[in-house]
Amino acid sequence: MFRFVKPPYLLRNFYRQLIWNFPTEEKILYITFDDGPISEVTPFVLEQLKKYNAKATFFCIGENIEKHPEIFKQIKEQGHTAGNHTYHHLNGWKVNDQLYFESVERARAFVGTKFFRPPYGRIRKSQIALLEARFSIIMWDVLSYDFDKNVSPEKCFLNVKHNAKEGSIVLFHD
Repeated sequence: MFRFVKPPYLLRNFYRQLIWNFPTEEKILYITFDDGPISEVTPFVLEQLKKYNAKATFFCIGENIEKHPEIFKQIKEQGHTAGNHTYHHLNGWKVNDQLYFESVERARAFVGTKFFRPPYGRIRKSQIALLEARFSIIMWDVLSYDFDKNVSPEKCFLNVKHNAKEGSIVLFHD
């Protein structure tokens, strides 16, 4: 199965109102982590970021924040940015707009920021229309594939190394 590490141009063009990267000439990568906080993983991620004096954005699931408020507090206290990833990690292509909007709003009560990333990168134009006045919808332009157990850590690293450039938003999972 062929997979895209970088989103296809047609997809980015169709959803051009979404943020796919931050064009710059500075040597900056925007590291993002989806799906946390998770007690078995997020503390390790935070430790590694601290070790290298790096900051990241964590797109958190509201339900996971509710389960692990102390880890979410660590994310914020260590100077990282939090983003909304819905309350129940909903796939926007598989649920109606009202349910999707309610899940985003429910997570907003925990996350409290204007950044949103749709789970699985799946969102309909109608859902964008409901959310874009309240949120900056952040996508990515490099997908590490760290979520796939068939992809080795070395391959994840190479996916990022060979595809990231200045201003890239890189997607990992915690």
